[in-house]
Amino acid sequence: MLALRPTTGRSSCLTRVIVKNVNSRRLSAGPGGQQQDVDVVIVGGGPAGLALASALGSSSSVGNKLSVALVEAGDLDKLKHWAPAQGAYSNRVVSLTNVSRDFLKRIGAWDYVEEQRTRPVEDMQVWDGVSGARITFSASEMGLKHPENGMSRLTENFNIQRGLLRHLEKLPQVQLIQRTKVQSISQGPSDEQGWPIVHLDNGTTLRSRLLVGADGFNSPVRTFAGIQSYGWSYDTQAIVATMEHEPRGAFEGPNTTAYQRFLPTGPIAFLPLSPTVSSLVWSIRPHIAKALLSCEPTVLASMINAAFRLPAFSLQYLYDRILEAHNGNLPITPPQIQEEIEFRERTHDINQNSAYTSLIGSTRRGGVAPEEAESVPPFVTSLQPGSPASFPLRYNHADAYIGEGKGARTVLVGDAAHTVHPLAGQGLNLGLADVECLAKCVERSVARGGDVGSYTALLPYAQERYLQNHIMMAAVDKLHKLYTIDLEPVVWARSAGLEVVNELDSLKAALMMSAGAEAPVEPSVAAWSAASNLIQGASAVVELSRAVKSGATNVLFNGLSNLLSQTQQRK
Repeated sequence: MLALRPTTGRSSCLTRVIVKNVNSRRLSAGPGGQQQDVDVVIVGGGPAGLALASALGSSSSVGNKLSVALVEAGDLDKLKHWAPAQGAYSNRVVSLTNVSRDFLKRIGAWDYVEEQRTRPVEDMQVWDGVSGARITFSASEMGLKHPENGMSRLTENFNIQRGLLRHLEKLPQVQLIQRTKVQSISQGPSDEQGWPIVHLDNGTTLRSRLLVGADGFNSPVRTFAGIQSYGWSYDTQAIVATMEHEPRGAFEGPNTTAYQRFLPTGPIAFLPLSPTVSSLVWSIRPHIAKALLSCEPTVLASMINAAFRLPAFSLQYLYDRILEAHNGNLPITPPQIQEEIEFRERTHDINQNSAYTSLIGSTRRGGVAPEEAESVPPFVTSLQPGSPASFPLRYNHADAYIGEGKGARTVLVGDAAHTVHPLAGQGLNLGLADVECLAKCVERSVARGGDVGSYTALLPYAQERYLQNHIMMAAVDKLHKLYTIDLEPVVWARSAGLEVVNELDSLKAALMMSAGAEAPVEPSVAAWSAASNLIQGASAVVELSRAVKSGATNVLFNGLSNLLSQTQQRK
């Protein structure tokens, strides 16, 4: 199938008019009743949509040849002028991989991101909340070309969006239409090549050669394209908050370690933002999340400290106490929860000179670090006002990334195409990888004189990104499900597997490279294929847990042996 040549005549003239006069319409909705022909229309002003507009507008081969319009229902001015108080941080952060950051650098957008509001992740500690099995990653031991950059960089979503908006100010060929909703999308007449027509609530219509859906989970563009999706909601909510804590001691190193503990109720993550501020992402059952957020912030802070330190069954006892008080309309008080935590610590004979006791956090003011200080995150002293919040978690994947038939000339990126559990911090990174790949396809089509909205031009994007995303999403989903089971044989199996992987430095390095710590010499999914197979093997062990209940323990151990054998072969 040959790529269609770009249209000529009336539509080309209209395109030139749009590019020439675009400055007068920037960041404002045009007058009602107009129809505009635009080469590329992007619906959605989140990070993925803004990054695509930036990539196309800054491209030397695309920027001066195609008109681009981005439509956003929200107020982009607020994001562009976002100016938080000194020391205050937003509660929604992203772990931006080095590959994603390099992409933003290449298109010129990273220059507008406030780098002082970013923090490198130099080390990671991940462990099983039931067995204590642990895996560690360190940028200094992975053979990175630039270990000083860490494995990723943490920053607020707002910081990235603001930087992209400031970059777009320098690109007059990109039209930003904000505070304007998409009312409907229709297909144009076949004699006009069936361009999608976007009807805005200000009366304007945009006729586009290529319509991009960067409009999130409930994507109107995906609906117009007739693309189905499959997935499910997890029985978990994500609690987010901005945590304040004391700086690391003189012998502990900087606050550049990310911590994640897998609990039966869901993983809890501690992500560094500054020497004394870190971000929380805690996946937990919805009813527990509701009860925790109804308590005083001090209670939530105490529970965060306990969630990284106490045994899982003691945490369940604390959840029950909080739920009991919540259901009785008498939320538990800070002294009550602290008394319960200290009682559990005494019950477990926790060393009062170690980092695992809440007494250290209440009395320590600098000086010598307690025992095992690097094994757990800093002790949270308070939460920034207004930062605790929650949102539902889900898995969702579109059946296709490009539309056909009546939905032709459409393509999906970011959350419109896929939604994944945040435990691996890959959601936005997958979206930026989508954007980079799609921008290259558009550039290639323009260079060859092709039609950027044709199926032929878009097919390489779908072929590359669908497989990459599916592998990552499947691995994360299996990992989440595997760690929500607390049957003893399953805990043993996953813990043994985790400890084996922790000893395989080459596999750990390959996993982090593939997760974006550094760009591979050639694009490959081999490392995540190995990881996916590893996790699938562990998941098969979980499926066999029913057989374990009936006494077929040897089947479980045979499955584990096969799993470990596969791991060794990939070393």
